[in-house]
Amino acid sequence: MAEANNRIAVVTGAGTGVGRAASLALMSAGFTVVLAGRRIEKLEETASRRRHRQKPGGVRRHGRSRFDRSTIRQGDGGLCRLDVLFNNAGMGAPPVPFEDLSLAQWQAVVATNLTAPFLCTQHAFRIMKDQTPRGGRIINNGSISAHAPRPFSRPIPQPKHAITGLTKASNLDGRGYDIAVGQSTSATPRPR
Repeated sequence: MAEANNRIAVVTGAGTGVGRAASLALMSAGFTVVLAGRRIEKLEETASRRRHRQKPGGVRRHGRSRFDRSTIRQGDGGLCRLDVLFNNAGMGAPPVPFEDLSLAQWQAVVATNLTAPFLCTQHAFRIMKDQTPRGGRIINNGSISAHAPRPFSRPIPQPKHAITGLTKASNLDGRGYDIAVGQSTSATPRPR
């Protein structure tokens, strides 16, 4: 990993809950953290908590729930390094009977809980393979719902099962490049 004062982390879903807590912990450890999320006002709240606590790490806000190479570019246009990616952003759907869940609701959950982490992991691999020193860490947030679903939680267990597969396959692919991919498990997001 890079020197302590040059470490960069990206946290998706950084505006609330687990993402906010992880962001603050990384800042406390000296990382510059790119806060990614859909709601800028929540990212601002996370950033302000860091300022109130006088944490040593930096912060940048990014108004999308996933990132690409442009997210972590330096001011001069050069690409920063990436040491940690925490794929945390997630969403649920209204708790309705199976037959009442719309295709749009299903697709929104799959896009956020599976497709976005896939795309973020791809971007992270590209950056981590090319940087010096090479490598980094990727953490995918799973859900207990993948193993113990609740009633009316139809669209959540399926992509969270797939996150486990993405994590295991990415970890195997990353070994030769010093990229470690692991998974955490949290509670299922509440419907919005």
